[in-house]
Amino acid sequence: MALSAYRLMWMMVMFDLPVSTKAERKAATGFRNFLLDEGFEMSQFSVYMRFCAGSPQVDARIKRIRGQVPAKGKVQILTFTDRQYQTMVCLEARTKREPGTKYEQFKLF
Repeated sequence: MALSAYRLMWMMVMFDLPVSTKAERKAATGFRNFLLDEGFEMSQFSVYMRFCAGSPQVDARIKRIRGQVPAKGKVQILTFTDRQYQTMVCLEARTKREPGTKYEQFKLF
């Protein structure tokens, strides 16, 4: 089956976690490190993104994230297609830049 920009997915995890106490800071850092270990990259502070091969992979990652959410705070997950990702407008220091790097297709044979 050919790759389709409408089936390939992106995940955006946004979170607002309390960091008032040492325990809260430790929980927030642990959650952030979990996202990094899962292959997410920081897009902005408290916003992490990851490319996924399709809906089944997205569902599995959401399930894993659910199990790691700290007791306090708020976590939101947004999923969208690769085609939608390509239409993202990124502004940095008043200049337009292209969205993050695109995935590369690996050939085994």
